[in-house]
Amino acid sequence: MPSEKQPFYDPVPPTYDEALAGSSRRREDAWSQRDERDAPNTESESLLRQTGGTSASSSSRRPHGYRPPTVETDDEDSLFDGLSDDDEEDEVRQVMEEMDMEEPESRTSRWRKRMPFGLSLPRFKWPSFPRVRIQLPSGPGGESSSSNNDNNNNSESTTTPTTTWTLPALPKIDGVTVLVTVARLLALFILMGFFFFLFTSGLLVSPSQSRGGGRYPPASVEHHILNNIKPETIRHNVEHYSKYAHMAGTRGSRGLADDMFKMFKHAKLPYYEEDKYEVYLNYPKENGRAVELMDASGEHVEFSAVLEEDERHVETSGHQTYVFHGLSRSGDVKGPLIYANYGSRRDFEKLKEAGIDTKGAIALVRYYGPVDTAGLKVQAAEAAGFAGCLIYSDPADDGFKKSKEAPDGSGMPKGAVHRDTVALSHLVMGDILTPGWESKPELPRLEMQNVHMVNIPSLPLSWRDAEVLLKRLKGHGEIVAENWKGAVPDVEWWTGNVTSPIVRLKNEQDEVRHQEIYNVYGKILGQEQGGKSIIIGNRRDAWSFGATDPHSGTAIMLELARIFGELHEFGWRPLRTIEFMSWDGGAYNNIGSTEYVEMNLQRLRNDAFAYIDLNAAVSGREFRASGSPMFKKILLSALDRVQDPFTTKSMRQLWEERRGEIENLGTDSDYVAFQNIAGTSSLHLEFTGNVFPRHSSFDTHDVVEMHTDPGFEYHVTMAKIVSFILYELADLNILQLDLHSYGESLGHWIDDLQQWINDQPGHKEDKQKFSLDEMRQAVDTVKSTVAHFEEWEQSWKAATRNSRGWEDDQITELRKAYNDRMGQFETALLDQSQVGGGLPGRSQFRHMVFGPQLWPDRKDAYFPLIRDAIVDGNYTVAQEGVQKIAEHIRRAARALESPTHQSL
Repeated sequence: MPSEKQPFYDPVPPTYDEALAGSSRRREDAWSQRDERDAPNTESESLLRQTGGTSASSSSRRPHGYRPPTVETDDEDSLFDGLSDDDEEDEVRQVMEEMDMEEPESRTSRWRKRMPFGLSLPRFKWPSFPRVRIQLPSGPGGESSSSNNDNNNNSESTTTPTTTWTLPALPKIDGVTVLVTVARLLALFILMGFFFFLFTSGLLVSPSQSRGGGRYPPASVEHHILNNIKPETIRHNVEHYSKYAHMAGTRGSRGLADDMFKMFKHAKLPYYEEDKYEVYLNYPKENGRAVELMDASGEHVEFSAVLEEDERHVETSGHQTYVFHGLSRSGDVKGPLIYANYGSRRDFEKLKEAGIDTKGAIALVRYYGPVDTAGLKVQAAEAAGFAGCLIYSDPADDGFKKSKEAPDGSGMPKGAVHRDTVALSHLVMGDILTPGWESKPELPRLEMQNVHMVNIPSLPLSWRDAEVLLKRLKGHGEIVAENWKGAVPDVEWWTGNVTSPIVRLKNEQDEVRHQEIYNVYGKILGQEQGGKSIIIGNRRDAWSFGATDPHSGTAIMLELARIFGELHEFGWRPLRTIEFMSWDGGAYNNIGSTEYVEMNLQRLRNDAFAYIDLNAAVSGREFRASGSPMFKKILLSALDRVQDPFTTKSMRQLWEERRGEIENLGTDSDYVAFQNIAGTSSLHLEFTGNVFPRHSSFDTHDVVEMHTDPGFEYHVTMAKIVSFILYELADLNILQLDLHSYGESLGHWIDDLQQWINDQPGHKEDKQKFSLDEMRQAVDTVKSTVAHFEEWEQSWKAATRNSRGWEDDQITELRKAYNDRMGQFETALLDQSQVGGGLPGRSQFRHMVFGPQLWPDRKDAYFPLIRDAIVDGNYTVAQEGVQKIAEHIRRAARALESPTHQSL
């Protein structure tokens, strides 16, 4: 029995010469395709090249079945007379069938496939047509000869050379023969006209058939993709996009936007455009930043931090960027220096427990640790009473303790600086002046005093500068615990206190309320559901050169755009639209992507099936995935088909050996707005495991090529994984989202939430009254609804197998509705209430399952509405949150209930 997938894919139409080359019987083997599960050699077949069967005359054929026409000879009569009645029947049938466009995976004509019932040409013999024979001159002298095989006699006629040819005598034809011939010709024309009417009217053409020649077998498409991913092209893309600095809103970023536009055009994407927004951005002033150690009087400077990185002279244009924090506050403050480890709330609480007064002090903390965003570190310092905050890169976290320093390795050098944003991304997404609406010139903006933003100045430091400050803390405060010690050499680790040396922190900056940024979009329109989208995106702006972050992802996305654009040129069309997105302003606060989502919110909620994020896609060899459990099935399928270039094991095998799971999404990339505002199932993919000189002037192409990923093998591996996911989401008949895994994950997350609540201190009586049972019951409803919902897919597969892939209009509409409802499941988990919707005080965050806590203490925390209330000790609000979340889970289950449950 043929695969249910086969009949939905039409071949590339033959050329005119190929159509004349031979009978459709000879082409059947060439166009037929076997199910890839039954025929492993399908993977080795080219997308556009089909291998035909052989025949006795194959030696006279040119490639692709083309056979040159023969020259007319004196033996034409013998060719005609040699045809038997059966041969004549085959000849007529061949003429008719050569007008056919056959299905690529079926040995029956498309003419038959268009019918809901069996149909074949009638099997009766076609008597001989009277033939007109014309004698042509056979020699230079004008001699001609003819052979009459019917009479077995030879006759000769000789003519003298002349410019006038002698007309041959026509055979005698009686009236009966003429009438029979005319009647048969008339019947033939009537029959052909009848078929022409049926096919042009579309009465008997299923929508799956009418999609035409834009479909190819999945195995052929995937084979083409895998064989056309080029490491040299990816390498060139990384090099091109990291050859000069390009912060958001600068000329460098604008230049790369123009390049991206040209790249999409060069990739032959049929649609591409730029989209401009005007947003708030801050920039450092040349002499507006300082970190100084003061003498005891606080009036004289004993040490001034270098701040800036040494010039590397690797840029082809412009210059290196100044070091600063995006979305930081201006200020000029002084205070005693106090070291606070990673700058978490717990770290500051330990200082308080040690009796160290932090009010008005300058905090010195290091990057990374349990708090992985700089904004939360500064916010925690502000909450602890600090007047300013310095954040440095410690070699224990990303320097020589992990790898040789760049450019000799991938570690952060002593003088390199990790620039970053201090945006409060867990409170507000996108442009901080327009939370909840797009940043277009004509729309209003908040005043600076009303925005979610840190309120103390901050700056990043190299450990070259931090070393001096740390050494000056010796003898002040308390000796730190072992887990507070970094790897800066020759330092005795002390906390510092009010007696510590005074540090001045100055941060003066330019603040632009209407800075232009540019997103760039490319698109391949879907042929069945053009309004439904699969979106893949990556930010384009960087704090400096950005070879790894973000342009490992940019290079991969461009390579996929090139390959899918090439497929489009060949005639392939996906069922659903594929959109390629290059975001600006991502490094500051996911600005470009958030403004796009806010601008197109209702369309995305209704029509966006998936978003795939590729920011910093390759910085090591360990594969990680974060996102919605909707992607579990398709992700495992992709990993199973891609080999790790280092171990030669499948990526799935490595993933399972490591007990890999799809992790929760944070707030540090462009998936945030899609998942939390639009309810679009989102997935972030990356290879990690190695350190790299993040956000510094050492994150360059040469470091990537020599140390991070020599040969760009893991860039290619990521491109393969993403291409499988992107293609199958966009072009398989049934949308490849995993509702079953979503239901199972909800159950696991509720169990985890219960354990977390049990571990919280105090509130014994409140805990005894508190219950998650309503959420558990709602999840049980989801599981049973999903099981019933997915029965339709099995029925559809059986029905299409039995009908050899034929779908009537009703079934096609039911299939599309099935996909639509699957895509609406995640959207139904949004709280879309106009008043009081979303998380309290953070109305941009609408998802009832995903989302950051007010004070995130772990990345894999779900149900933030309940967790925030529990942290505050308000179990009444937490119980109300249980009811609210349970209702949205039930609403998601109801989104799956539809007429698609009817049997086929």
